[in-house]
Amino acid sequence: MKFTATSRSVQGSSASRRLRRAGRVPAIVYGGKSGPANIELDHNEIYHALNKEEFHASILDMELDGKIEPVLVRAAQWHPYKPQVLHVDFQRVDASQAVHTKVPVHYLNADKSPAVKLAGQIVTHGPAELSITCLPANLPQFIEVDLSNMIGGSRLHLADITLPIGVKYVPHGEDVNPLLAQAGAPRGSVADDVADAAPAADTPAAE
Repeated sequence: MKFTATSRSVQGSSASRRLRRAGRVPAIVYGGKSGPANIELDHNEIYHALNKEEFHASILDMELDGKIEPVLVRAAQWHPYKPQVLHVDFQRVDASQAVHTKVPVHYLNADKSPAVKLAGQIVTHGPAELSITCLPANLPQFIEVDLSNMIGGSRLHLADITLPIGVKYVPHGEDVNPLLAQAGAPRGSVADDVADAAPAADTPAAE
């Protein structure tokens, strides 16, 4: 995906407010040998781009003063109640250096699974995105998780799927194998009520 940026020489909160009133967005691009650069963007263009999932998980072509640079979106600041972008951070990308970013997770085919069709259960999803590291050329726009083989009561962890080639999961803390999905009876069902009412295995029933 491609977007256009312009160098910004004037800085400060007053200058940023003037830019926003003129339909522009202050931004910064950092990383690489060039050092940080203050830039400005067209608000309508960047507003619609930021509302696309792939814009956040793709290597972007930033056209800055006639030169194309590969970058990643790192942060976007939004107005608390208006549909307005206030500021955007980008990072330059080196094709030979691994990037660490988050990509969305797409859960597919839960309605076709035995858990749903045969056991009448529901399949609940885990994280909406995963932290990964990979070379820029291997960066996926999303990770697909096929739920069509889930059976009643089953659980699906990260280790049960195959990540795209060259992609590694970056764990948070000690959670090296996060739960992605699980099948279970709907809340309020007969099976669920029985499970809630049953005494724990190591607790003697009341006399």
